[in-house]
Amino acid sequence: MPKTALSVVKSANAQATTPRLFVLELNAGNIHVMNTDGSDRKTIVTGCHLPDGIVVDVEKGHIYWTNMGIPNLNDGSIERADLDGKNRKVIVPVGETHTPKQIVLDKKSGKLYWCDREGMRVMRCNLDGSRLETLIEAGRGDADARDPTKWCVGLSIDPKHRKIYWSQKGPDNAGRGAIFRANLEIPAGQTATNRSDIEVFFDRLPEPIDLELDHENRVMYWTDRGDPPRGNTVNRASIDDKPAEPEIVVTHLMEGIGIALDVPGDRMFVTDFAGSVYSARLDGSGERNFLYAQGNLTGIAYAEIPKEK
Repeated sequence: MPKTALSVVKSANAQATTPRLFVLELNAGNIHVMNTDGSDRKTIVTGCHLPDGIVVDVEKGHIYWTNMGIPNLNDGSIERADLDGKNRKVIVPVGETHTPKQIVLDKKSGKLYWCDREGMRVMRCNLDGSRLETLIEAGRGDADARDPTKWCVGLSIDPKHRKIYWSQKGPDNAGRGAIFRANLEIPAGQTATNRSDIEVFFDRLPEPIDLELDHENRVMYWTDRGDPPRGNTVNRASIDDKPAEPEIVVTHLMEGIGIALDVPGDRMFVTDFAGSVYSARLDGSGERNFLYAQGNLTGIAYAEIPKEK
């Protein structure tokens, strides 16, 4: 069948893209970009201060990442750069967020959201770092900061129902981790410390870390660092029809941290603290460890980047 004029126009306007992974190397303070099989790896940013979470805004041509800093020094920050790592800029300076961890982008509202571990907060700001807000405050002060059940670590946004999900890690291998959810906005007349809309999504988890939401199928995925059998895994659960227990889809990680989804491609990408990068189908089948011993890896992001003309 010959192409119609409309299809020719669409074909001409459609820009070719390349699937890429952005991976954070905590110990070396680097950001790497690579193909989804680990090939064509390039280091695009160096000298980060213990980077943990990363998100890609393809439309605006930016990456955003968190620098945890040294937890007892309250020296975390958030930076932005172009997709190639150039034009690096601090948008949330040291002192404004304590130990920022996973970061996500809500494109519709033009907001960045992240968890602040020892700060025991869920926070957000505009894309330029302005209008910094605390949405959730699980604890306050030095005594609370020593309680890992109050540490906010991973998060995800459900823009359809205007909900935020986040994990609170709990002590190592104690089975006291949890995932919570609440409305994106604090209820009228309430504050980040006393809001009444917080509910438990799952509790008694080993050590839940980063979250990633499959918006199309309404399924939440997350990594867990705790001991087997429920720890060192990737888990998933429907957010609209929550099961009694989450489904474990990937096992035998070495302290899983970052997770990224390519839903149209039916695949996930996972990093662990032993320096591995894994790929698998969304149901966990076809698991493949395509990079290993790459340093202490934390955050990972998947994006389809326009090819250079």
